[in-house]
Amino acid sequence: QLQLVESGGGLVQPGGSLRLSCATSGSTLEDYATGWFRQAPGKEREAVACISSSGSTTYASSVKGRFTISRDAAKNTVYLQMNTLKPEDTAVYYCNQFTYWGQGTQVTVSA
Repeated sequence: QLQLVESGGGLVQPGGSLRLSCATSGSTLEDYATGWFRQAPGKEREAVACISSSGSTTYASSVKGRFTISRDAAKNTVYLQMNTLKPEDTAVYYCNQFTYWGQGTQVTVSA
């Protein structure tokens, strides 16, 4: 069974950086696209970035140029490098493959 486990969230000041990790098991990264989503309090879950099975990437306009999605096939792990963080990036970040979701990791951007 496919499992996704996120880590790397935390509290960071505006302008700071964090790197989220999504460790996957039960599949290989070349089998499915992997996406990062986020959900802020009172808001709907939204797509942040995606890396396809072939390795191509897409980003939400709100994070383009600040966030980078990448993967390490040997570790079956997908990363989300987040730079120049803003308070509006505060949310629970989730990893997704096909119909499977991780438990989420909290990112809080605050002074």
